[in-house]
Amino acid sequence: MGARPSAASAWISGEMVCLFAVMATLPLWIEAAGLYQYLGIEIAIWMIYGLGFNLLLGYSGLPSFGHGAFFGIGAYVFGLFQAWAFESLLLGIALATVAAFAAGAVVACFLSHRRGIYFALMTIAFGQVFWFIAIKWHTVTGGEDGLLNIPRPALELGVASLPLGSNVALFYFVLLVFAVVVVALWRLVHSPFGKVLQAVRQNEERARFVGYNVWRFKWAVFSLSAAVAGLAGSLFSMAQQSAYPDVMSLHASGVIVMMTLIGGGFVSFWGPVVGVAVYFLARDVLGAVTETWLLWFGLVFVVSVLFKPEGIAGVWQERVSGVLRLRFADAPLRSGRTGDVSIVGPEHGETKDAIGQSPSGR
Repeated sequence: MGARPSAASAWISGEMVCLFAVMATLPLWIEAAGLYQYLGIEIAIWMIYGLGFNLLLGYSGLPSFGHGAFFGIGAYVFGLFQAWAFESLLLGIALATVAAFAAGAVVACFLSHRRGIYFALMTIAFGQVFWFIAIKWHTVTGGEDGLLNIPRPALELGVASLPLGSNVALFYFVLLVFAVVVVALWRLVHSPFGKVLQAVRQNEERARFVGYNVWRFKWAVFSLSAAVAGLAGSLFSMAQQSAYPDVMSLHASGVIVMMTLIGGGFVSFWGPVVGVAVYFLARDVLGAVTETWLLWFGLVFVVSVLFKPEGIAGVWQERVSGVLRLRFADAPLRSGRTGDVSIVGPEHGETKDAIGQSPSGR
């Protein structure tokens, strides 16, 4: 009988099943919780955006402060296609994703040979270039007003057509896209490609010395991350029925960085998911109490970076692994045996913690 696949090698994990179950039931209870249906759409879209962004920040160690540009490109391309060509949901999303990938690929050609602060500064520069174009190219982008009245095309399935005019219907379509993105990115980060990205994050020079073309991997991950941002942007423009340059600003790019860090993107695949949920709940719950909710969220972010840079996911992992370590430590005492207890991974004798994670937390 073959060995049981590990959680990392499986296509579907227990965390995915729990997350999809909670998200699928969200329209049933979100209004009873005092919130509104559209919030679920926003959260799902920004979760897609955050997971794609974390390919760069969390897995590759590449800080991008201009990623809103690709989110905005996806939004504008989707809106322009619906206005200038014809209404088509899937084709519009596909073109928006391809356009963001192409823009990211071009930008990555200039960035991939940089690292650290120089990489970050160049992402800001390119992000501002795209934002300035969106502001000034009135005949195409609509300037500061953006594109308005973008339709929500129906989902055409050959013999059937599913309208997405209602927020509930659109939520379930976005949730379907979200599920596909989660599974695809989960497999990507646990593939050999994902392992090389983590090697680049740990030590770029060593990765180069052992034979990896670091420039090519950085180019590829930046382009893929831009494509996911463009996909999220196309869904956002359909949900908002508008596309505007504010989503490409430096401020908007900084928001996704905050979400990813406070959620724990450096230590967990699910960090951006947690961070996005916390951000939007803080906006709507704290925002109902005080207009300065962003000040308080920013203070929490500062404290998190200073004292717990692993974020919320890191705190959760520490608590769970601590409980399991105590449980394993008590087992020899109950059985009358003493000695050190260690958990060794199934491959290459790699020592892992009590939740089966390697020291990197992934």
